[in-house]
Amino acid sequence: MTTPIGTFVQDKTYNLGKVAKLQPWPDIITTKTSFPKTFQTELPLDCGCRWLMALYVDVFIDVVVIAAWVIYKESSWIVAAAFTVLLCVFGSIATCGYVILQFYKLSPEEFTKDPLYFVLVRHQKRDGIMGHRRGPSVIAARVFFSVLGCFMLGIWIYLLIVYGSPFRAKVFTPCMVGTLINFDANIGVLSVWIAYRESSWISAFIWIFLLVTNGSIITCLYIVWQLSHLSPLQPISLIIFNTRCKLMMENIDEQRILLKNIDE
Repeated sequence: MTTPIGTFVQDKTYNLGKVAKLQPWPDIITTKTSFPKTFQTELPLDCGCRWLMALYVDVFIDVVVIAAWVIYKESSWIVAAAFTVLLCVFGSIATCGYVILQFYKLSPEEFTKDPLYFVLVRHQKRDGIMGHRRGPSVIAARVFFSVLGCFMLGIWIYLLIVYGSPFRAKVFTPCMVGTLINFDANIGVLSVWIAYRESSWISAFIWIFLLVTNGSIITCLYIVWQLSHLSPLQPISLIIFNTRCKLMMENIDEQRILLKNIDE
């Protein structure tokens, strides 16, 4: 004869093994025995979500780098803030649109001389002299981009240890593919900048290869590496240009200082 559940509940000396065999609690037994299987089936979905979030962070760091250039280039803080918001919201669409707009603004003379230089350089002031906007110090910029790069590296290491390789079919969801396209577009813009800046095609190829395979970690590493060649008194905007243009802009700054001292 089967003993009712109430009898076991009232009895202080009830046997847990017998309670587990009772029919009123089948869900507990089923959940307990099927938990490992359920966990294994849900893990790939959680893994894909984690890698997607990491890719979002990677894209955002590259957007921060591009937004820093936009802030430097625009003479109006309102315009710079507007484009920065567009970069954060629309990603590579806003990046490509902004770059195309800068090429469209070039004069025929600027196209024949050095179009990339005039795209990268800050908009002219009313006096026609292109100077540097006073911004963060070189040391502060080194610390900032070092922290960003180490933060992204920590995320990749954590995900590789806990969730394994991202190169699995279940990770590449439509949302992941769309984010990868956004990521590649920003990487393409940064690769053109690196190719323009590097004097050697070999070094440019190595940096671009590392950038494509490692994303914003290499972006931050490249910026910190270039900042290490600047003195603390130099403006950080000099890392935007190649060696020839950098020397030219340094001469312009020296002439401005000399003219200012003569006027005084």
